[in-house]
Amino acid sequence: MEFNMESARVGIREFRAGLAEFIASDTPVAVTRHGQTVGYFIPTHGQSEADVVALKKAAAELDRLLAARAVDVGEVASEFKAARKAGTKQQSKTDVRSKLA
Repeated sequence: MEFNMESARVGIREFRAGLAEFIASDTPVAVTRHGQTVGYFIPTHGQSEADVVALKKAAAELDRLLAARAVDVGEVASEFKAARKAGTKQQSKTDVRSKLA
């Protein structure tokens, strides 16, 4: 089985409007809101049991690597949320400035 790992970037409104086309596509989609990636959509087209097993194996390997490096996933998630929040505030300031200009 061959996978296309290139991803398209689309805004959340465009994603909602074109959901049927994204589902039918083989290309993963990075969904953005105000320029920030908020999620990914990866079409599966009815995953086979082998695909599910491979994904579980990859998840277990990721867990092993994170544990080996003593990475606190909760801490990483908190840092990411804080960075997104700070980026959103910065984006809002930029939006206000551009409207005033």
